Amino acid sequence: MENLERLTKKELIELIDIYAKNQLALDGVWFQSIEAKHGMDEAMEHDRNVWRKHTEIEARRIKSFLNLPDNAGLKGLKKALSFRFNAMLNRTEAIIEGNTMRYYVRNCRVQTARARKGMPFHPCKSVGILEYAYFAKIIDHRIECETISCYPDVTDPGCACAWKFTLKENPED
Repeated sequence: MENLERLTKKELIELIDIYAKNQLALDGVWFQSIEAKHGMDEAMEHDRNVWRKHTEIEARRIKSFLNLPDNAGLKGLKKALSFRFNAMLNRTEAIIEGNTMRYYVRNCRVQTARARKGMPFHPCKSVGILEYAYFAKIIDHRIECETISCYPDVTDPGCACAWKFTLKENPED
C-alpha cells in the first residue's frame, strides 16, 4: 500500500487501466484454455458459471464503494456500470428514458482480440444476459434486463452489444 500512496493521480489511473487489462486477459486465458481442450460448449458453460458469481461480487463491491442505497434505480445502475472494469476498457454509453435504460458497448476488446487472432467471435449473449441481469439485481432488485443485440444475435451492427434495463416499480408484475 505504501507504494500506491506515492503514485500521482495520473499514475494511479494508469495502474487501474493495467489492472483492468490484466483481469480481462486472465478471463480470456482461462476461457481459451478450456475452449482449446474441451470445445466452445464446455467453455461457455464454465464462463456462465464464473460470470454469474463474479458479477454479483463485483456489483456488491461497487455498490458499497459508491455508497448506493438498496433501491438505487437506473441512475444508480448507470453510475455503477461505469465503474466496472469492462467499462474502463470498452467504450460504453447509457441512455435513460423514463423507466428504461439502454446500455451500449460500442467496442468490445474481447471480440476485437478474437478477430485479430483469427478466432471465431465469442458467443457472449448467454453470458452477457447473466452478467448484466445479476449486476442490475444487486444494484436494485426491481431492475430487469433483456438483450437488445449481442453476438450471435446481432440486431444492431452499430455496437458490440446492447442491453435494455427496465425498472419495475412492483417487481411482482
